[in-house]
Amino acid sequence: MTFRGKLWVLTLSGAIAVYAVVGGLPFVGYVLNANAQQAGNDPATQLRIVESVLQHIQNDYVDEPDMDKVRVGGLRGLANGLDPYSSYLTPEQVAAYKAGADSKKVGIGAEFSQVAGYMYVISVVKGGPADQAGVKSGDFIEYIDNKATRDISLYDGKQLVAGDKGTVVSLRILRTTDKPQTIKVTRNAYTIPKAESRMEAGKIGVVKVYSLEEGEAADIRNNIASLQKQGAVKIILDLRGVAGGKLEEAAAVANLFIEDGTLATVQGRESKVVNTFAADPSKTMFDGEAVVLTNLSTAGAAEAIAAAFAERKRGEVVGERTFGAGTQQELFTLSSGAGYLLTVAKWASASGKPFLGEDRASMGVKPTVEVKRSDALEPLDAPALIENQDQNSPNANPTPAATPKPKAPAVTEDIQLKKALELLTPKAAAVTAG
Repeated sequence: MTFRGKLWVLTLSGAIAVYAVVGGLPFVGYVLNANAQQAGNDPATQLRIVESVLQHIQNDYVDEPDMDKVRVGGLRGLANGLDPYSSYLTPEQVAAYKAGADSKKVGIGAEFSQVAGYMYVISVVKGGPADQAGVKSGDFIEYIDNKATRDISLYDGKQLVAGDKGTVVSLRILRTTDKPQTIKVTRNAYTIPKAESRMEAGKIGVVKVYSLEEGEAADIRNNIASLQKQGAVKIILDLRGVAGGKLEEAAAVANLFIEDGTLATVQGRESKVVNTFAADPSKTMFDGEAVVLTNLSTAGAAEAIAAAFAERKRGEVVGERTFGAGTQQELFTLSSGAGYLLTVAKWASASGKPFLGEDRASMGVKPTVEVKRSDALEPLDAPALIENQDQNSPNANPTPAATPKPKAPAVTEDIQLKKALELLTPKAAAVTAG
Protein backbone atom coordinates (compact mmCIF):
# COMPACT_ATOMS: atom_id res chain seq x y z
CA MET A 1 0.00 0.00 0.00
CA THR A 2 1.40 3.43 -0.92
CA PHE A 3 1.85 6.23 1.58
CA ARG A 4 -1.01 8.09 -0.08
CA GLY A 5 -3.17 4.99 0.31
CA LYS A 6 -2.30 4.62 3.97
CA LEU A 7 -3.04 8.29 4.55
CA TRP A 8 -6.44 7.85 2.90
CA VAL A 9 -7.19 4.82 5.10
CA LEU A 10 -6.29 6.69 8.27
CA THR A 11 -8.33 9.72 7.27
CA LEU A 12 -11.30 7.56 6.36
CA SER A 13 -10.85 5.63 9.59
CA GLY A 14 -11.20 8.76 11.64
CA ALA A 15 -14.23 9.78 9.67
CA ILE A 16 -16.11 6.55 10.15
CA ALA A 17 -15.20 6.22 13.81
CA VAL A 18 -16.49 9.70 14.57
CA TYR A 19 -19.57 9.04 12.48
CA ALA A 20 -20.27 5.90 14.52
CA VAL A 21 -19.81 7.70 17.81
CA VAL A 22 -21.53 10.97 16.95
CA GLY A 23 -24.36 9.43 14.96
CA GLY A 24 -24.40 11.83 12.03
CA LEU A 25 -23.10 15.03 10.52
CA PRO A 26 -25.25 17.77 12.09
CA PHE A 27 -23.56 17.51 15.45
CA VAL A 28 -20.17 17.29 13.70
CA GLY A 29 -20.88 20.53 11.89
CA TYR A 30 -21.89 22.20 15.12
CA VAL A 31 -18.63 21.23 16.80
CA LEU A 32 -16.63 22.30 13.77
CA ASN A 33 -18.20 25.75 13.64
CA ALA A 34 -17.57 26.27 17.34
CA ASN A 35 -13.91 25.23 17.16
CA ALA A 36 -12.77 26.18 13.67
CA GLN A 37 -9.64 27.95 14.82
CA GLN A 38 -8.20 25.19 17.00
CA ALA A 39 -4.71 23.78 16.43
CA GLY A 40 -4.09 21.02 13.87
CA ASN A 41 -4.00 18.24 16.45
CA ASP A 42 -7.21 19.39 18.09
CA PRO A 43 -10.22 17.07 17.68
CA ALA A 44 -12.26 19.88 16.14
CA THR A 45 -9.70 20.31 13.37
CA GLN A 46 -9.80 16.60 12.67
CA LEU A 47 -13.59 16.67 12.60
CA ARG A 48 -13.45 19.20 9.79
CA ILE A 49 -11.62 16.63 7.70
CA VAL A 50 -14.11 14.01 8.83
CA GLU A 51 -17.06 16.02 7.59
CA SER A 52 -15.43 16.62 4.21
CA VAL A 53 -14.53 12.96 3.70
CA LEU A 54 -17.97 11.72 4.68
CA GLN A 55 -19.69 14.19 2.39
CA HIS A 56 -17.53 13.10 -0.55
CA ILE A 57 -18.22 9.42 0.14
CA GLN A 58 -21.94 10.00 0.40
CA ASN A 59 -22.26 12.44 -2.51
CA ASP A 60 -19.49 11.64 -4.98
CA TYR A 61 -18.57 7.96 -4.77
CA VAL A 62 -19.44 6.21 -8.04
CA ASP A 63 -21.68 3.58 -6.38
CA GLU A 64 -23.99 3.60 -3.41
CA PRO A 65 -21.53 2.93 -0.57
CA ASP A 66 -22.13 0.02 1.76
CA MET A 67 -21.65 1.94 4.98
CA ASP A 68 -21.41 -1.21 7.09
CA LYS A 69 -18.35 -2.30 5.12
CA VAL A 70 -16.92 1.19 5.15
CA ARG A 71 -17.44 1.42 8.91
CA VAL A 72 -15.60 -1.88 9.54
CA GLY A 73 -12.77 -0.81 7.26
CA GLY A 74 -12.57 2.51 9.03
CA LEU A 75 -12.50 0.96 12.47
CA ARG A 76 -9.69 -1.37 11.40
CA GLY A 77 -7.73 1.60 10.13
CA LEU A 78 -8.17 3.47 13.39
CA ALA A 79 -6.45 0.70 15.31
CA ASN A 80 -3.69 0.52 12.70
CA GLY A 81 -2.93 4.17 13.39
CA LEU A 82 -2.17 3.51 17.06
CA ASP A 83 0.47 0.80 17.47
CA PRO A 84 1.09 -2.73 16.15
CA TYR A 85 -0.58 -4.36 19.13
CA SER A 86 -3.95 -2.60 19.10
CA SER A 87 -6.55 -4.10 16.78
CA TYR A 88 -10.18 -4.15 15.71
CA LEU A 89 -11.74 -7.60 16.24
CA THR A 90 -14.78 -8.96 14.44
CA PRO A 91 -17.54 -10.59 16.52
CA GLU A 92 -16.09 -13.99 15.63
CA GLN A 93 -12.63 -12.92 16.75
CA VAL A 94 -14.01 -11.54 19.99
CA ALA A 95 -15.58 -14.91 20.75
CA ALA A 96 -12.31 -16.72 19.93
CA TYR A 97 -10.32 -14.25 22.03
CA LYS A 98 -12.56 -14.82 25.03
CA ALA A 99 -12.25 -18.58 24.54
CA GLY A 100 -8.48 -18.15 24.92
CA ALA A 101 -6.83 -21.31 26.15
CA ASP A 102 -9.80 -23.38 25.00
CA SER A 103 -8.74 -22.87 21.38
CA LYS A 104 -7.35 -25.98 19.68
CA LYS A 105 -5.22 -23.96 17.25
CA VAL A 106 -1.44 -24.19 17.43
CA GLY A 107 1.24 -21.85 16.18
CA ILE A 108 4.67 -22.24 14.65
CA GLY A 109 6.92 -21.10 17.52
CA ALA A 110 7.72 -17.48 16.75
CA GLU A 111 7.20 -14.01 18.22
CA PHE A 112 5.94 -11.37 15.82
CA SER A 113 5.61 -7.62 15.51
CA GLN A 114 4.94 -5.24 12.64
CA VAL A 115 7.60 -3.13 10.92
CA ALA A 116 7.14 -0.90 7.87
CA GLY A 117 3.66 -2.38 7.45
CA TYR A 118 4.94 -5.95 7.21
CA MET A 119 4.69 -8.74 9.73
CA TYR A 120 8.13 -9.09 11.31
CA VAL A 121 9.71 -12.07 13.07
CA ILE A 122 11.26 -10.89 16.32
CA SER A 123 12.45 -14.33 17.37
CA VAL A 124 11.87 -18.04 16.78
CA VAL A 125 11.69 -20.81 19.37
CA LYS A 126 14.70 -23.10 19.24
CA GLY A 127 13.59 -26.45 17.82
CA GLY A 128 10.06 -25.21 17.09
CA PRO A 129 8.23 -25.61 13.74
CA ALA A 130 9.40 -22.23 12.40
CA ASP A 131 13.00 -22.91 13.38
CA GLN A 132 12.96 -26.35 11.78
CA ALA A 133 11.50 -24.95 8.55
CA GLY A 134 14.15 -22.25 8.25
CA VAL A 135 12.34 -19.11 9.43
CA LYS A 136 14.79 -16.72 11.09
CA SER A 137 14.71 -13.80 13.48
CA GLY A 138 14.60 -10.58 11.46
CA ASP A 139 12.58 -12.07 8.59
CA PHE A 140 9.83 -9.97 7.03
CA ILE A 141 6.72 -11.92 6.11
CA GLU A 142 5.27 -10.51 2.91
CA TYR A 143 2.47 -13.03 2.49
CA ILE A 144 0.74 -15.57 4.73
CA ASP A 145 -0.63 -18.05 2.20
CA ASN A 146 -2.36 -15.66 -0.24
CA LYS A 147 -2.81 -12.77 2.18
CA ALA A 148 -0.51 -9.75 2.03
CA THR A 149 0.53 -8.76 5.53
CA ARG A 150 0.53 -5.09 4.52
CA ASP A 151 -3.25 -5.33 4.19
CA ILE A 152 -3.99 -6.79 7.62
CA SER A 153 -3.32 -6.07 11.28
CA LEU A 154 -0.68 -7.85 13.31
CA TYR A 155 -3.48 -9.57 15.25
CA ASP A 156 -5.04 -10.85 12.04
CA GLY A 157 -1.64 -12.02 10.86
CA LYS A 158 -1.09 -14.02 14.02
CA GLN A 159 -4.52 -15.60 13.60
CA LEU A 160 -3.65 -16.63 10.04
CA VAL A 161 -0.35 -18.17 11.12
CA ALA A 162 -2.07 -20.26 13.80
CA GLY A 163 -4.21 -23.23 12.77
CA ASP A 164 -4.99 -26.88 13.30
CA LYS A 165 -2.14 -29.16 14.27
CA GLY A 166 -0.52 -30.79 11.25
CA THR A 167 -1.71 -28.23 8.70
CA VAL A 168 0.72 -26.19 6.63
CA VAL A 169 1.07 -22.42 6.33
CA SER A 170 3.08 -20.83 3.50
CA LEU A 171 5.13 -17.76 4.36
CA ARG A 172 6.71 -15.59 1.70
CA ILE A 173 9.86 -14.29 3.36
CA LEU A 174 12.00 -11.24 2.69
CA ARG A 175 15.44 -11.13 4.27
CA THR A 176 18.72 -9.32 3.80
CA THR A 177 20.95 -12.10 2.50
CA ASP A 178 18.63 -14.08 0.23
CA LYS A 179 16.12 -13.61 -2.54
CA PRO A 180 12.43 -13.66 -1.54
CA GLN A 181 11.39 -17.23 -0.84
CA THR A 182 8.34 -19.17 0.25
CA ILE A 183 8.78 -21.32 3.34
CA LYS A 184 6.16 -23.89 4.26
CA VAL A 185 5.78 -24.46 7.98
CA THR A 186 3.81 -27.32 9.49
CA ARG A 187 1.85 -26.11 12.50
CA ASN A 188 2.56 -28.18 15.58
CA ALA A 189 2.83 -28.03 19.36
CA TYR A 190 6.28 -27.09 20.62
CA THR A 191 8.13 -26.72 23.89
CA ILE A 192 10.30 -23.74 24.72
CA PRO A 193 13.67 -25.00 26.01
CA LYS A 194 14.52 -24.47 29.65
CA ALA A 195 17.44 -22.27 30.60
CA GLU A 196 20.87 -23.84 30.11
CA SER A 197 24.17 -23.14 31.84
CA ARG A 198 27.83 -23.91 31.40
CA MET A 199 31.20 -22.91 32.78
CA GLU A 200 33.78 -20.88 30.89
CA ALA A 201 37.42 -20.25 31.75
CA GLY A 202 38.10 -17.79 34.56
CA LYS A 203 35.31 -19.12 36.79
CA ILE A 204 32.71 -17.48 34.57
CA GLY A 205 29.30 -19.08 34.36
CA VAL A 206 26.99 -18.53 31.36
CA VAL A 207 23.21 -18.85 31.67
CA LYS A 208 21.41 -19.05 28.33
CA VAL A 209 17.77 -17.99 28.70
CA TYR A 210 15.12 -18.95 26.13
CA SER A 211 11.96 -17.64 27.74
CA LEU A 212 10.56 -15.65 30.63
CA GLU A 213 7.23 -17.41 30.84
CA GLU A 214 5.83 -18.41 34.22
CA GLY A 215 8.27 -20.52 36.24
CA GLU A 216 11.39 -19.57 34.28
CA ALA A 217 12.80 -17.34 37.03
CA ALA A 218 12.97 -20.33 39.36
CA ASP A 219 14.71 -22.35 36.66
CA ILE A 220 17.26 -19.57 36.12
CA ARG A 221 17.83 -19.42 39.89
CA ASN A 222 18.59 -23.16 39.88
CA ASN A 223 21.07 -22.72 37.03
CA ILE A 224 22.89 -19.95 38.88
CA ALA A 225 23.01 -22.07 42.03
CA SER A 226 24.47 -24.94 40.00
CA LEU A 227 27.14 -22.66 38.53
CA GLN A 228 28.06 -21.38 41.98
CA LYS A 229 28.57 -24.95 43.16
CA GLN A 230 30.91 -25.43 40.20
CA GLY A 231 32.95 -22.44 41.33
CA ALA A 232 31.49 -19.61 39.23
CA VAL A 233 32.23 -16.16 40.66
CA LYS A 234 31.04 -14.20 37.61
CA ILE A 235 27.90 -14.63 35.51
CA ILE A 236 26.90 -13.87 31.93
CA LEU A 237 23.12 -13.78 31.48
CA ASP A 238 22.36 -14.37 27.80
CA LEU A 239 19.00 -12.82 26.88
CA ARG A 240 19.50 -12.85 23.11
CA GLY A 241 16.41 -14.04 21.28
CA VAL A 242 14.17 -13.82 24.36
CA ALA A 243 11.07 -12.01 23.13
CA GLY A 244 8.19 -13.49 25.10
CA GLY A 245 7.28 -13.80 28.71
CA LYS A 246 5.89 -12.09 31.77
CA LEU A 247 7.14 -8.92 33.42
CA GLU A 248 6.80 -10.58 36.83
CA GLU A 249 9.29 -13.25 35.79
CA ALA A 250 11.70 -10.64 34.45
CA ALA A 251 11.59 -8.73 37.72
CA ALA A 252 12.22 -11.95 39.63
CA VAL A 253 15.29 -12.65 37.49
CA ALA A 254 16.64 -9.13 37.96
CA ASN A 255 16.06 -9.56 41.70
CA LEU A 256 18.51 -12.47 41.70
CA PHE A 257 21.24 -9.90 41.01
CA ILE A 258 19.81 -6.65 42.43
CA GLU A 259 18.82 -6.56 46.09
CA ASP A 260 16.99 -3.24 46.48
CA GLY A 261 15.10 -0.51 44.68
CA THR A 262 12.66 -0.53 41.79
CA LEU A 263 13.30 -3.07 39.02
CA ALA A 264 10.56 -2.26 36.49
CA THR A 265 7.31 -0.33 36.14
CA VAL A 266 4.07 -0.39 34.17
CA GLN A 267 2.78 2.91 32.78
CA GLY A 268 -0.78 3.87 31.93
CA ARG A 269 -2.16 7.06 30.38
CA GLU A 270 -0.01 10.16 30.67
CA SER A 271 2.90 7.97 31.81
CA LYS A 272 1.23 7.37 35.16
CA VAL A 273 2.81 4.43 36.98
CA VAL A 274 0.14 1.81 37.59
CA ASN A 275 2.38 -0.98 38.84
CA THR A 276 5.86 -1.20 40.32
CA PHE A 277 8.15 -4.18 40.76
CA ALA A 278 10.52 -3.73 43.68
CA ALA A 279 13.46 -5.89 44.70
CA ASP A 280 13.25 -8.17 47.72
CA PRO A 281 16.67 -8.44 49.43
CA SER A 282 15.88 -11.95 50.65
CA LYS A 283 15.63 -13.19 47.04
CA THR A 284 19.01 -11.90 45.83
CA MET A 285 21.50 -14.74 45.38
CA PHE A 286 24.42 -13.42 43.32
CA ASP A 287 26.45 -10.31 44.08
CA GLY A 288 29.49 -10.98 41.90
CA GLU A 289 30.32 -9.37 38.58
CA ALA A 290 27.69 -9.93 35.92
CA VAL A 291 27.04 -9.07 32.27
CA VAL A 292 23.82 -9.22 30.25
CA LEU A 293 23.83 -10.08 26.52
CA THR A 294 21.16 -8.57 24.23
CA ASN A 295 20.42 -8.36 20.52
CA LEU A 296 17.69 -7.19 18.15
CA SER A 297 15.61 -10.22 19.12
CA THR A 298 15.57 -9.31 22.80
CA ALA A 299 12.12 -7.85 23.50
CA GLY A 300 9.44 -7.39 26.11
CA ALA A 301 10.11 -8.87 29.53
CA ALA A 302 13.81 -9.46 28.81
CA GLU A 303 14.22 -5.73 28.18
CA ALA A 304 13.24 -5.06 31.79
CA ILE A 305 16.21 -7.11 33.00
CA ALA A 306 18.61 -5.33 30.64
CA ALA A 307 17.26 -1.93 31.69
CA ALA A 308 17.59 -2.77 35.38
CA PHE A 309 21.23 -3.76 34.90
CA ALA A 310 22.01 -0.64 32.91
CA GLU A 311 20.18 1.90 35.07
CA ARG A 312 21.40 0.47 38.37
CA LYS A 313 24.92 0.03 36.96
CA ARG A 314 24.76 -3.55 38.15
CA GLY A 315 26.76 -4.75 35.18
CA GLU A 316 27.42 -4.09 31.52
CA VAL A 317 24.75 -4.73 28.89
CA VAL A 318 26.65 -6.04 25.85
CA GLY A 319 25.35 -6.42 22.30
CA GLU A 320 22.71 -4.57 20.30
CA ARG A 321 19.84 -2.25 21.08
CA THR A 322 16.85 -4.41 21.92
CA PHE A 323 13.73 -4.53 19.75
CA GLY A 324 11.40 -2.40 21.87
CA ALA A 325 8.16 -4.05 22.94
CA GLY A 326 6.21 -4.77 26.11
CA THR A 327 2.58 -3.68 26.25
CA GLN A 328 -0.69 -4.73 27.85
CA GLN A 329 -3.99 -4.83 25.96
CA GLU A 330 -7.60 -4.77 27.11
CA LEU A 331 -10.60 -5.88 25.07
CA PHE A 332 -13.46 -3.39 24.80
CA THR A 333 -16.59 -4.99 23.36
CA LEU A 334 -18.83 -2.90 21.09
CA SER A 335 -22.61 -3.10 20.80
CA SER A 336 -22.26 -4.91 17.47
CA GLY A 337 -20.41 -7.78 19.14
CA ALA A 338 -17.13 -6.65 17.62
CA GLY A 339 -14.39 -5.24 19.82
CA TYR A 340 -11.31 -3.14 20.18
CA LEU A 341 -8.16 -4.66 21.61
CA LEU A 342 -6.43 -1.52 22.83
CA THR A 343 -3.03 -1.03 24.39
CA VAL A 344 -3.76 0.34 27.85
CA ALA A 345 -0.30 0.15 29.42
CA LYS A 346 3.39 -0.01 28.53
CA TRP A 347 6.22 -1.81 30.28
CA ALA A 348 8.99 0.52 31.35
CA SER A 349 12.28 0.65 33.21
CA ALA A 350 12.64 1.77 36.82
CA SER A 351 13.32 5.32 35.65
CA GLY A 352 10.09 5.30 33.63
CA LYS A 353 11.43 4.83 30.10
CA PRO A 354 8.97 2.69 28.08
CA PHE A 355 10.48 0.00 25.88
CA LEU A 356 7.97 0.72 23.08
CA GLY A 357 8.92 4.11 21.63
CA GLU A 358 7.97 6.38 18.78
CA ASP A 359 11.10 5.70 16.73
CA ARG A 360 14.13 3.45 16.74
CA ALA A 361 16.19 5.91 18.77
CA SER A 362 13.66 5.79 21.61
CA MET A 363 12.78 2.10 21.46
CA GLY A 364 14.22 -0.75 23.45
CA VAL A 365 17.28 -0.71 25.69
CA LYS A 366 20.57 0.66 24.46
CA PRO A 367 23.55 -1.52 25.42
CA THR A 368 26.25 0.02 27.58
CA VAL A 369 28.81 -1.76 25.38
CA GLU A 370 27.60 -1.98 21.79
CA VAL A 371 28.73 -4.97 19.75
CA LYS A 372 26.81 -5.29 16.49
CA ARG A 373 26.85 -8.39 14.35
CA SER A 374 27.82 -7.81 10.74
CA ASP A 375 24.53 -9.30 9.50
CA ALA A 376 22.31 -7.37 11.92
CA LEU A 377 19.68 -5.25 10.15
CA GLU A 378 17.95 -2.56 12.12
CA PRO A 379 14.19 -3.14 11.75
CA LEU A 380 13.53 0.40 10.60
CA ASP A 381 16.08 0.01 7.79
CA ALA A 382 13.59 -2.37 6.22
CA PRO A 383 11.88 -0.12 3.62
CA ALA A 384 15.00 0.10 1.44
CA LEU A 385 15.47 -3.69 1.62
CA ILE A 386 11.84 -4.35 0.77
CA GLU A 387 11.74 -1.87 -2.10
CA ASN A 388 14.90 -3.36 -3.59
CA GLN A 389 13.59 -6.91 -3.37
CA ASP A 390 10.19 -5.94 -4.78
CA GLN A 391 11.88 -4.34 -7.79
CA ASN A 392 14.15 -7.31 -8.40
CA SER A 393 11.43 -9.90 -7.95
CA PRO A 394 10.19 -11.07 -11.37
CA ASN A 395 6.88 -12.16 -9.86
CA ALA A 396 5.32 -10.64 -6.77
CA ASN A 397 2.54 -13.25 -6.85
CA PRO A 398 2.91 -15.48 -3.78
CA THR A 399 2.51 -18.74 -5.68
CA PRO A 400 3.83 -21.39 -3.28
CA ALA A 401 7.28 -22.60 -4.14
CA ALA A 402 9.15 -25.59 -2.87
CA THR A 403 10.22 -25.16 0.71
CA PRO A 404 13.97 -24.59 0.76
CA LYS A 405 16.01 -26.94 2.85
CA PRO A 406 17.49 -25.08 5.80
CA LYS A 407 21.15 -24.44 5.20
CA ALA A 408 23.65 -25.65 7.73
CA PRO A 409 24.58 -22.57 9.76
CA ALA A 410 28.05 -21.28 9.07
CA VAL A 411 30.36 -21.46 12.04
CA THR A 412 30.96 -17.86 13.01
CA GLU A 413 32.59 -16.33 16.04
CA ASP A 414 30.20 -15.12 18.71
CA ILE A 415 31.66 -11.61 19.02
CA GLN A 416 29.12 -10.53 21.62
CA LEU A 417 29.87 -13.40 23.98
CA LYS A 418 33.57 -12.90 23.33
CA LYS A 419 33.31 -9.27 24.41
CA ALA A 420 31.38 -10.22 27.56
CA LEU A 421 34.06 -12.75 28.50
CA GLU A 422 36.77 -10.15 27.91
CA LEU A 423 35.03 -7.68 30.22
CA LEU A 424 34.92 -10.24 33.01
CA THR A 425 38.52 -11.43 32.77
CA PRO A 426 41.12 -9.98 35.17
CA LYS A 427 43.19 -8.80 32.20
CA ALA A 428 40.35 -6.70 30.85
CA ALA A 429 39.71 -5.28 34.31
CA ALA A 430 43.36 -4.38 34.70
CA VAL A 431 43.44 -2.57 31.35
CA THR A 432 40.29 -0.64 32.25
CA ALA A 433 41.71 0.34 35.62
CA GLY A 434 44.94 1.49 34.03
